[in-house]
Amino acid sequence: MTLVAGVDSSTQSCKVVVRDLATGAIVRTGRAAHPDGTEVDPEAWWRALVEAVADAGGLSDVAAIAIAGQQHGMVVLDDGGRVIRPALLWNDTRSANAASALIDEIGAAEFARRTGSVPVASFTLTKLRWLHDAEPENAARVAAVALPHDWLTWRLRGYGPEGESPLGPDLAELTTDRSDASGTSYFDPTTGEYDRALLDAAFGNSGIGDRMTLPTVIAPGASAGTVTASPEFPNVTGGTIVVGAGAGDNAGAALGLGAAAGDVVVSIGTSGTVFAVTERAVTDASGTVAGFADATGNFLPLVATLNAARVLDAVAGLLGVTHDELGELALAAEPGARGLVLQPYFEGERTPNLPDATATLFGLTLASTTRPNLARAAIEGMLSALADGLGAVTGLGVEARRVLLIGGAAQNPAVQQIAAQVFGLPVDVPLPGEYVAAGAARQAGWALTGELPAWSTEIATSLPADTATVIGEQYAARRGA
Repeated sequence: MTLVAGVDSSTQSCKVVVRDLATGAIVRTGRAAHPDGTEVDPEAWWRALVEAVADAGGLSDVAAIAIAGQQHGMVVLDDGGRVIRPALLWNDTRSANAASALIDEIGAAEFARRTGSVPVASFTLTKLRWLHDAEPENAARVAAVALPHDWLTWRLRGYGPEGESPLGPDLAELTTDRSDASGTSYFDPTTGEYDRALLDAAFGNSGIGDRMTLPTVIAPGASAGTVTASPEFPNVTGGTIVVGAGAGDNAGAALGLGAAAGDVVVSIGTSGTVFAVTERAVTDASGTVAGFADATGNFLPLVATLNAARVLDAVAGLLGVTHDELGELALAAEPGARGLVLQPYFEGERTPNLPDATATLFGLTLASTTRPNLARAAIEGMLSALADGLGAVTGLGVEARRVLLIGGAAQNPAVQQIAAQVFGLPVDVPLPGEYVAAGAARQAGWALTGELPAWSTEIATSLPADTATVIGEQYAARRGA
């Protein structure tokens, strides 16, 4: 049996899944926590990777491995391969003003044309501009900038800080893939090339962006190198374990699910994402849709929302019920919740870009103010915000034939049923799984054999489209109110 490993280095934790290359069957798994916060010392990710690999039984019998990771994070290195400051994560919003400044300087349409997306505070370029403005001494030391999965792949191959790694600080050995690079705002996913002028703009056109090292973008099925034996992996024979290109987390999930053109993935986690697989690049100068690349050579237009499962957490807490009980209450109410509409911007919102917004409950009457209606309004509001994202994607000409609904909240039967009503498309709910890690494992197998493994995704629930137009009509009437 040939084994391959996939890693999901997410915001909260590091997960490792070891699979049988031939069948995709899970052989063993491991996990380790990441620290809280929106800035993190990357060494914590490395320690978690080492711990998760050990928890998964090690790598001594694994033939290939790849790492998928949280997108956008800024890891800046000096010429000795040392991390200059803690990495800023995708959810660190201190660079919001920097994003606005860059858009004013370059233009939203120009950003969309050159990179497929208009930058927001999540994107790496805006964090580099913040670094230039807020910490100029650190900015002057930057010799290379990497994303989380780039840096972990580099470390796994034996590179790292001078005097602390087997192969030393060879910055030219940094690698990435097109899916993760497409979230930086200084990479063009259609040409596969970095835009150095945009990168240097982040540093005030000082020339820092022109001279710094950027990770080499390798093909989706290519090998980044091999694992190097190290004190962290003492049972590994150096040069025997192939390392895949890796990917951004959403691209990893799409690959793990086996999503193809016509599929729309809706992920309901701490935040919400809507992304579709398409064979052609799309651009959106409004900034609503990010024109990312996927992990196969296609494209992955994506919309992100800040408010997803936590909307249900808040309302379940208010009602004093579990999530299952919240779903039961919601299904006891009729579609539209008797006019009760929740606009779910509890923590501001990214799509639409309303960072200072708050949640609003509309339509309170003596008839509508019931526990079932409030429970249903919470689920309808959360899904309607995601449906707005789906509409933005399909409005750019992207075909949508079905929704793949994933994430913890997707397991709630009420969320599933109401999703079929809100999205107006057939909804498939795969069995719960670590799909980002699964995508990385498929990529590892691809790098090992030259062929992308054809693993199947088991669907737990399938629901036909069951459009309840009242939900969308009511939500649209309250949008922006």
